[in-house]
Amino acid sequence: MRFIADLHIHSRYSRATSREMSPETLWKWAQLKGISVIGTGDFTHPEWLGELREKTKAEGNGLLILKKKFRQEDVPASCKADVFFLLSVEISCI
Repeated sequence: MRFIADLHIHSRYSRATSREMSPETLWKWAQLKGISVIGTGDFTHPEWLGELREKTKAEGNGLLILKKKFRQEDVPASCKADVFFLLSVEISCI
């Protein structure tokens, strides 16, 4: 199966990252850009993990999907597609 993924994402809890980075925003922009698998980034951060637990659910294949009540409806019909989240984190040696 072919898919387009962006696995290097940071949450809004990372330094120098937009406060707009939320599961809802990632879900919307993934569709607009044709991305079907997106990393969650920073999933070990307690607040981000809590937000992911609140807003996503397991799909049964090791990936997560955004719960329907958090999905924004302003995605053009031509861009609407399934978007899956993959728990991810970046190793930092600083």
